[in-house]
Amino acid sequence: MSRYDEPMVLPDDEHNQQLVANVHPSDWVNPEPAGRYNIVVIGAGTAGLITAVIAASLGAKVALIEKHLMGGDCLNVGCVPSKGIIRAARAWADLRRSSEFGLHIPAGVKYDFGAVMARMRKLRARISHNDSAHRYKNLGVDVYIGSGRFAGADTIQVEGPAGNRTLTFARAAICSGARAALPPIPGLLEAGYLTNETVFSLTELPPRLAVIGAGPIGCELAQAFARFGSQVYLIEAMHGIMPNEDRDAAAIVEQQMLRDGVTLLCCGKDVKVQKTEAGKHLTVDSHGQQYDVTVDEILVGVGRTPNVEGLGLETVGVEYDKAGVKVNHRLQTTNPKIYAAGDICSRYKFTHAADAMAQIVIQNALFPHPFGFAYASVDSLTMPWCTFTEPEVAHVGLYEKDAKEKGIEVETYTYKLDEVDRAILDGEDEGFARIHIQKGTDKIVGATIVAVHAGDMISEFSVLMKAGAGAKTLAGTIHPYPTQAEVNKKAVNLWRKAHFSQGTKNILTKLFAWMRRG
Repeated sequence: MSRYDEPMVLPDDEHNQQLVANVHPSDWVNPEPAGRYNIVVIGAGTAGLITAVIAASLGAKVALIEKHLMGGDCLNVGCVPSKGIIRAARAWADLRRSSEFGLHIPAGVKYDFGAVMARMRKLRARISHNDSAHRYKNLGVDVYIGSGRFAGADTIQVEGPAGNRTLTFARAAICSGARAALPPIPGLLEAGYLTNETVFSLTELPPRLAVIGAGPIGCELAQAFARFGSQVYLIEAMHGIMPNEDRDAAAIVEQQMLRDGVTLLCCGKDVKVQKTEAGKHLTVDSHGQQYDVTVDEILVGVGRTPNVEGLGLETVGVEYDKAGVKVNHRLQTTNPKIYAAGDICSRYKFTHAADAMAQIVIQNALFPHPFGFAYASVDSLTMPWCTFTEPEVAHVGLYEKDAKEKGIEVETYTYKLDEVDRAILDGEDEGFARIHIQKGTDKIVGATIVAVHAGDMISEFSVLMKAGAGAKTLAGTIHPYPTQAEVNKKAVNLWRKAHFSQGTKNILTKLFAWMRRG
């Protein structure tokens, strides 16, 4: 059986046809290899695309291999489609609370879930041009549609729709990404389930939906589907939702999700699934009580499994484990000629993390240290992230517990949005900004924001931390009024106020008294 399979994207409408024509054109002819490549990249997700295009722009000879859809998870089954649906769900949620703003919407107003999904597919197809095979060819990359496998010390075999190609490389980059992990739940395979790789093919809203896993993917989609009217049961093995976030941050989102109609079954144990005539029947023990739930669909969002199979990694001495390909801080694998970037080797399963890692691969793979170039290190990355629920939860740097484990003494300051004018006026005053400042300095070592636009607002802290600027810089930065981003400065002002000592105040009081005497 061929290792190469032609992908199918459902539904087969004009939008998905345009998507496939861009990122996996059926008439694509793989080029003849042009001698020895400076770098061959396996996988055309974010990490692979960025590695290939930067290398080509620098004048390197580059080959890029993709067996499925260029753009990877982000474009096809991740960031892009999910945010399209989330935005539509937020519009519907805003409409339902319009009376709070003095707006009276006539009874009987409806949404069209099919149109929501069609809009998502249309926008995804539009964006897909950026990741298209033809665009990358025009940028100087040799694009190979097919399955890539290491065949020798410096060769990669590409099995494509019209035959095989053998590519020779000086350096290679493994950017093959990851896929949805499957939990060992009895009966799940037999009953059938959705993941982020299949849920965006839906054209009808599931009236009843079970979501397994209350991490970012599970929470985002559980809230969106609940807002459209699905009866959503969110099942999580740990307590509450978003177990990696501060508990009070996650609690704010949890309360909003409950208001949106999500039923949370946390501390879930002994989950079992059985297919019945009435639907997919789940049993779960939550906080010592057994629940019996029947749904139409089950969505699994319990993490990612790295795509290491079929790459021939053993052939070239590249070590890997269940977490993915093993790399050092320069993103070099156990084979010094071969590097890796993105979900295949990173604990940060984010598009922006893959982008940053790709740039490290370029610097280290194409510009060796003996030529005078400094090594780039993944350890130097300042990595923000965001869960795009409503409100959003965004974070960068250390949590307070992380700082304690590292032996870093911090002072923590939290400013609530219900004291920020713009948040009050917007009706979006549930949330806060929290900063962790290293004791005895003004160095910001971490920050968390809970707000409707937290993902946009966290970047201010990311820039400060990357630049080595501290709380004093932010305290002296003018923010336009009224904006929700003022909460960042107000949090820092708590630190400044805390360090305005009574002794300093006493000296100033005496100074001002002397000045009054003329």
